Amino acid sequence: MTIDEATLQQVVHFHGHLCPGLAMGVKVAEIALDEIGPHAQDEEVVAVTETDMCAVDAIQFLTGCTYGKGNLIHRDVGKNAYSFYRRSDGKAIRIASRPDGWQRDPQHEALFARVRSGEASEQEQARFRELHEAQSRQVLEQPPDELFEVKPVDGEPPAKARIHASVTCSACGERIMETRVRRLNGQELCEPCFEAAGGR
Repeated sequence: MTIDEATLQQVVHFHGHLCPGLAMGVKVAEIALDEIGPHAQDEEVVAVTETDMCAVDAIQFLTGCTYGKGNLIHRDVGKNAYSFYRRSDGKAIRIASRPDGWQRDPQHEALFARVRSGEASEQEQARFRELHEAQSRQVLEQPPDELFEVKPVDGEPPAKARIHASVTCSACGERIMETRVRRLNGQELCEPCFEAAGGR
């Protein structure tokens, strides 16, 4: 599946800008939609991300795997890798970036560092935006198999999301999920109040 320009612009609007990381997420989503199936309405597809980079926003928007539904799980090990599980038949794949899949532009990277540090001139910022767009488009135009390696995953999908009752914190009065309650001196506390009261 190839994401069309109109849908890409919706992804960009959701994320806030086009960047190479978001473009990588679009390519991951294309693979997942081809291999695992259509946009998840509920928890029929589960994604496990091994990073928290920009790509995750594209994956949420395009695949329907979201934190709020509980079918997007973040296991941050700092890798540009993503697993997708289809609950109906157990099919699962892991999509991992190839070390040489995307050729970075040294000028783009140098300007990125200057922009991030606040040292870039207006001309450098303009040039960075041009290169940022070009690098993003380069990723979008590459065949997915050049960017990523796709392998089957053995094992069961993650458990379905559970809905827990809420409890009122004895100190601040705010509601918290019962599984996150901390108990101290007979009180049921949220994590911040537990720490403020000297709990460990």
